[in-house]
Amino acid sequence: MASSTPNLRLENKVAIVTGGAQGIGECIVRSFVKHGAKVVIVDVKDDLGELVCQDLGVEFVSFIHCDVTHESDVENAINTTIARHGQLDIMVNNAGIIDEPNLSILDNDKAAFERVISVNLIGVFLGTKHAARVMIPRCSGSIITTASVSSVTGGCTTHAYTSSKHGVVGLAKNVAAELGKYQIRVNCISPYAIPTPMSLNFIGMDENTNVYSNLTGKTLGPQDIANAALFLASDESGYISGHNLIVDGGYTVLNPAFGLFSLTR
Repeated sequence: MASSTPNLRLENKVAIVTGGAQGIGECIVRSFVKHGAKVVIVDVKDDLGELVCQDLGVEFVSFIHCDVTHESDVENAINTTIARHGQLDIMVNNAGIIDEPNLSILDNDKAAFERVISVNLIGVFLGTKHAARVMIPRCSGSIITTASVSSVTGGCTTHAYTSSKHGVVGLAKNVAAELGKYQIRVNCISPYAIPTPMSLNFIGMDENTNVYSNLTGKTLGPQDIANAALFLASDESGYISGHNLIVDGGYTVLNPAFGLFSLTR
């Protein structure tokens, strides 16, 4: 007879999720709590973050205001988590932004480019650095960064966003090479287009927008990314490090506008 007790894949673990107040981050928070983790939401959207805490229960989730571009904020978030829970097992660098879709490099503004890099790449660097600081003494931990299919392709998004996502994958690989001796795993997740608040605003898509999918009849949602994060956070992925897990239904393996298989559609 199957047990009625759910398999808590993150029982007794503590996680931080940046950008956890909405979208993919919120879905990751909810999945982690469902599987037994204590979760700290790190975000600049205080009201949304507090609502998630109230919904899930303050005994399971807490919120810390943090701008990931400010090292003092990130350091405080890590230190507060350690003071509250005594450990940090999982760091999810999920916070991210995108700039306006200026199609010409000539129209791209340096300040706007730097702002995207600051949040998407430097923010990940700071989160990774300070998570590693407290994970190294314990010789354990999983650091996960939300990247994008733009980390392995060109032409999908802006120059700044694409550059930032290529950068976080390179950072993850380098840090994985360094931290392996401490049994700390470092990985990325690269989603395809999902109707989150950021993507809805960027390309004017809504939840019913028909985005090309190589998996006919299937639609990618935030829960798919949360499932990938759950796997990389859990002990089930104990020998996976330096990996960029692409969650795109096979989108990046072909050019949908040209090829033998496109003729059959």
